[in-house]
Amino acid sequence: MAASRVTSEDNARIVDAVAAQGPRLRAFVRRQVADLSEVEDIVQDAFVELVSAYRLMEPIEHVAAWLMRVVRNRMIDRFRKESRKATTRDTFYEADPAGILEEWFAPDAAGPEANYARRVLADELAAAVDELPSEQRSVFIAHEVQGRSFKELAADWGVGVNTLLGRKHAAVRHLRQRLQDIRSELET
Repeated sequence: MAASRVTSEDNARIVDAVAAQGPRLRAFVRRQVADLSEVEDIVQDAFVELVSAYRLMEPIEHVAAWLMRVVRNRMIDRFRKESRKATTRDTFYEADPAGILEEWFAPDAAGPEANYARRVLADELAAAVDELPSEQRSVFIAHEVQGRSFKELAADWGVGVNTLLGRKHAAVRHLRQRLQDIRSELET
């Protein structure tokens, strides 16, 4: 689709829409989202998308309804992202991250420093896992945290074992690279 030049008439429509719909959208999002900076980000994302739609020559007949749909979608996206992060971290902590990290650190009997270091590394590992693409993250958690076999995963997911091995290898490579700095700091 070819991009067009936004005309002064389009600019006027955009300005009118922002002025008319901005307060209503902010009030709607504020009822759903506690963080005021998140509220503003969501509303601004909707307005950016409105400008983009005009540049791409996508006709918007009912701007108010269109903006409301965009705002709802942005809120859903943000809630899903937050939920996924919490779920990944919860999964790690419920599955005993010390078992995953035991090769690097002494057992609990080693003292509070080792426990603190283990917890810091587990937090970093959970954050690094959150950064993985969903397919790599799913394979890594299923295999390493939940202890499921590749054969079992392949049967359940309808994906070849070699595909799963490739995804896991890519995940491990990313995690090693991402965690190398923190590991070096904790070992000194």
